[in-house]
Amino acid sequence: MDNKLVAGIAVGALLLAWGPAGAAGNPEAGQQKAAACMACHGADGNSPPLPPPTEQWPKLAGQLPEYLLKQLHDFKAGRRTNEQMSPQAQAVSDADMADIAAFFASQKIGPNEAGNKDLLAQGENIFLKGKGRPNPVPACIGCHGPSGAGNRDWAKIMSKMPTVLAPAIGGQHASYIAKQLKSYKDGTRSNDVAHVMRDIAQRLDDKDIDAVAEYLAGLSR
Repeated sequence: MDNKLVAGIAVGALLLAWGPAGAAGNPEAGQQKAAACMACHGADGNSPPLPPPTEQWPKLAGQLPEYLLKQLHDFKAGRRTNEQMSPQAQAVSDADMADIAAFFASQKIGPNEAGNKDLLAQGENIFLKGKGRPNPVPACIGCHGPSGAGNRDWAKIMSKMPTVLAPAIGGQHASYIAKQLKSYKDGTRSNDVAHVMRDIAQRLDDKDIDAVAEYLAGLSR
């Protein structure tokens, strides 16, 4: 595997665990504060599936709270942009962000309807084994875990690794996963630390992306 890519995965996804984005939130308080979020993301963080070409809102249920916080702070600071989320984040305080993140993280993600079976085998292969040359891609399972539940504590499996944040992606809407990977690929989303996901996405073709998105959507966590 490309040494630069390995180094990027090991070091690039550093979680900044200090400051407002690392503060612990109160899920009970967050439930009250998340009323506006629920209109798109669902009362329990399970957004409903939307037919194309409507842009799919992500499921937030069971997501790592640190990841939710990072995205909210990135929307607020302009490191990530969206015509709905960018203005919404401007009005939310750091304390409220932490509480909202804690609430959605405490919820259970729901299952998706069956997807495109023709793509599942290819998606499973990429998720479990990655891709070889000429455009090597590491297996998604290495960072995101066998069920796609994410990882924020690499110390349990690696003795000399930085704190790495790999978000929960299993059970997410396939269309949302595909949209984000394609946005990383074309650079319209660029808030991944050290270019990690952009480097990976650029080594996937559109069929690879659709396949791994379909496989991830069917995982339970």
